[in-house]
Amino acid sequence: MSSLGKSVILLVVILAIGGGLVAWKQKYGGHGHSEVSFNKMTKEEMELLLKDANPMMLKRLADDPEIKKQQLESIKQLLAIASEAKKDPTIYDANTQKAMEIIDAVIWARTYDQEINKDKGPMPPFGFITEDQIKAFYGEGDAVSAEQKAHAAEFEEFLNVQLNFARKNKSVPEDTEPSDEEKNQMKQEFAKIKIYETEAKAKVKSGELGEDFSKKVGLQSKLQQAQFLSRMYSTEVLAKKAEVTQEDIDKYIAEHPELNTEETKKAKANEVLQRLKNGEDFAALAKEFSEDPGSKDKGGLYEGVTEGGGFDKSFESAALALQPGQFTQELVPTPFGFHIIKLERKGEAKDQSGQVKQSYDVRHILFSTMVKDPENPMAREMPVKDFVKSKLEDEKQKKVLADLVANNNVEVAEDFEIPKVSEEQMQEMMKKQMQQQMPQQMPQQMPPDAQNGPKPVDPKKPEVKKPEPKKK
Repeated sequence: MSSLGKSVILLVVILAIGGGLVAWKQKYGGHGHSEVSFNKMTKEEMELLLKDANPMMLKRLADDPEIKKQQLESIKQLLAIASEAKKDPTIYDANTQKAMEIIDAVIWARTYDQEINKDKGPMPPFGFITEDQIKAFYGEGDAVSAEQKAHAAEFEEFLNVQLNFARKNKSVPEDTEPSDEEKNQMKQEFAKIKIYETEAKAKVKSGELGEDFSKKVGLQSKLQQAQFLSRMYSTEVLAKKAEVTQEDIDKYIAEHPELNTEETKKAKANEVLQRLKNGEDFAALAKEFSEDPGSKDKGGLYEGVTEGGGFDKSFESAALALQPGQFTQELVPTPFGFHIIKLERKGEAKDQSGQVKQSYDVRHILFSTMVKDPENPMAREMPVKDFVKSKLEDEKQKKVLADLVANNNVEVAEDFEIPKVSEEQMQEMMKKQMQQQMPQQMPQQMPPDAQNGPKPVDPKKPEVKKPEPKKK
């Protein structure tokens, strides 16, 4: 499928909610979006959420109060962002409201599909809907009823909503239109959704599907729509609120002088540079003084480096400006610290694309100015400015989310009962995980949430990854 085909089914596939307490088997459905309120999760809803949850997750929640607290806070944040998004006309416009209806329809259809076909063996979603049912949905030839014409018009609206979101997200060019094949695929998908949604609601009305089904539908619809809104709001609004400027970074470093080791490291580096100029051996000094664990024991040596292969640009420019056997007469600053560089060899080699580039062997002595997060002993060292930026962003994110939870009066029940997990359930869970590792023997994969257990919901803006030091 082309990039357009993948993008325009955004609202069909975006429904999978992240982990934590919001990771449950997709067997629920939903009500209309106009009835949804995102500022409360009741005791009944929390217990319903956990009813068919991963046994391993349930055991962790029961055994560790801190995990339970974290997951409850994650749900509060998710609902708070969704509530705030509904107040923002730039987010909650007509197109978004229609998208919410589509999400609701998909949930009804998928839930119903899983309910009525659960004992029929492996089949892709809506796999039991026939071509004849799809033809009857739209009609053919001249004998098309008013209802069938309405279905075709609804599909065009469905398509336009998804195209609008794909264009807004810049996942497709502004002027891109779906091919006939892509449009036909989506047209069939839409028919299947509406066929099962209609059947499900009719059976709820007649009493064939009971109240429990409707409650499950309502819960998943609420959380799925909250996830959808939170993603939009996080990308378009929260990211800006949590922005950290260069001024913020410089101010923090000035207020925490212990982070700034540049002067002492620069002085030490100049001492070693003078020793090199006096004729001492480069490799020996690298082994003694370099703070690059990747090359220190090899006398600072990196071999077979290809130009543009990941080294810092300032480092590489300085190295390639040398002739073999020469070392830099001045310190070379990079985000990682101060370097003294010696070129050992220069030649040519092909990169991964087959293009001929300069190749070289190089030694260096690094005097690192990087820092490690004192609150995370497992963290890797990183450039000071990157560390400060990440720290300030995290602080801003936490404050913004706390304010949103307070301003939207979000309440999540804490007195719910966590289902007890038996030893048999744990054994079955471990058996499924082992089966997951042997997919060639599995006729049908389990839902990802059931396979892997929960991961914390993160309704914030996409996490800013802390950069790892590049090779020197």
